[in-house]
Amino acid sequence: MKVVVGISGASGAPYARRLVGHLQESRSVDTLAVVLSRTAEEVWRHECGGTPRDMPVPIYAGRDYSAPFASGSSGFDALVVIPASMSVVARVAHGISDDLLTRTADVMLKERRKLVLVPRESPYSSIHLTNMLALSQAGATILPASPSFYGHPQTMEQLLDTVLSRVLDHLGVANELSTRWGSGATGESYGGDA
Repeated sequence: MKVVVGISGASGAPYARRLVGHLQESRSVDTLAVVLSRTAEEVWRHECGGTPRDMPVPIYAGRDYSAPFASGSSGFDALVVIPASMSVVARVAHGISDDLLTRTADVMLKERRKLVLVPRESPYSSIHLTNMLALSQAGATILPASPSFYGHPQTMEQLLDTVLSRVLDHLGVANELSTRWGSGATGESYGGDA
């Protein structure tokens, strides 16, 4: 599988850093690349320290249209935008390919390949919701960075992994990053009245 991770300037850089690490370790992924929005590095420095350019994967800047995944002919299978800013969501929803990140998202939609957007925003305005609905109708998966707690995560990494497990599921990458609903890992049975 050939996967691109898009990192926007929304809060949530730790999700992106951890996802790249999981994808590097996956036997399902043979090609991995990262594309940065123009504000991604600034937010990364604030939330993670350092720079995303220190990751041992090919990193592409927002205007580097020589990136192979800028064209559908390269055969990349999926793009995950994590975190996905509302600016990126809006531009992709309206077909505005004004940088490499939004161009790559456009390629995934037009080629009917996997596009997973992980918005990290709260609350959503009506405009945000309308844009996400348009993307869902166009074939994208909208997977908000909404961690689950039924597995009783004890660390920030475990909490992040409750979201990343779902991202990997939607990519088709096998994982056991977090407790699955109904697994009874805590010794309790799930169910009852909602």
